Amino acid sequence: MARRLRPLDRYVLHEFWRVLIATALGFPLLVIIIDVSEKLDSYLARELPPVDIALAYLFGIADTMFLVLPAAVLFATVFTIGNFTRHSEITAAKASGISFHRFIAPIAVGAVGVTLFGLLLAEVVPPLNARRLELLQEKAFRNADQRANFAYASETGRVYRISQASVTGGTVEGIEIERRGTGPDYPTYVIAAGTGEWAESAGWVLRDGVVHLLPDSLSNLTFRFDSLRDAGFREPPASLMANPKAPAEMGYRDLGRFIEAMERSGTNVKKLRVERMLKIAIPFTSVIIMLIGAPLATSTQRGGTAYGIGISLAITVVFLMMIQLTQAIGAGGLVQPELAAWMPGVFFGIIGSILLYRVRT
Repeated sequence: MARRLRPLDRYVLHEFWRVLIATALGFPLLVIIIDVSEKLDSYLARELPPVDIALAYLFGIADTMFLVLPAAVLFATVFTIGNFTRHSEITAAKASGISFHRFIAPIAVGAVGVTLFGLLLAEVVPPLNARRLELLQEKAFRNADQRANFAYASETGRVYRISQASVTGGTVEGIEIERRGTGPDYPTYVIAAGTGEWAESAGWVLRDGVVHLLPDSLSNLTFRFDSLRDAGFREPPASLMANPKAPAEMGYRDLGRFIEAMERSGTNVKKLRVERMLKIAIPFTSVIIMLIGAPLATSTQRGGTAYGIGISLAITVVFLMMIQLTQAIGAGGLVQPELAAWMPGVFFGIIGSILLYRVRT
């Protein structure tokens, strides 16, 4: 029986992938056409080279594809199974003893493959987005010379809170450096200094400050200093002026480290936690949303292609609206941010399971 089903599995999977690839590439191209028509004037006003504009949109395809993968799986499922239904191929399979669930098994395998591809895209997209913003000159410095009242998270996990920084003068004023520790062997410490001076050869020298050493929650050792060279403070003045990376420019792990650093500085990171979990939740939605498309597609025989398009578009719109809604819910603290990211998947998973259970096999 397994040998007899292999050609059928290949046939079903081939039809699914044919529609999936066309949809997964078609959606990003449509988005590019719309975006270019809206923003081309502003790009030309910046005197951007046409090659840079073209490369920027080429790099942006991966990001758009990542977001539309669940919709592409839905379209591919609905149209593939819809065609099989209209041509009575599913009926013939059932007459041969092949259940509907077994018939769509290759499509489920294809959806799992799309999920794995989406997880890979989640790590590939951030550097491409950074390059895209650079080519379009969307990412710039906050100020070419000075910046005031800001927090800066270093790559080593330390957080700097600075009242005033100057690139030209190579100075900082009112600086506080915090490193979160784990215990007496790696204690937490806070350095507060009135001023700091940068030298290319020596790095930063902090002046007129105190060091608070906190080996545990009950101890606080304080030392005053006239001058202090902090070997961990290696960022030159110009680096302190740069805008922090957006979540779209960071992978899952990098965003996690950024969130930890922002939490230590007292920043509300609930929205960032939602966006981090969406990097996993959105790819897995491809499998979940397939469960809805498969049983609904068996009814497309009544309405034809237009009916299938209508179903797919309606579910896609609802899915995208729920993504935006859950971001707001998670950021507002109504539910745990990580749970909010999975709410669309849970919602569609319940509906899909019910529909799949009720379909005639």
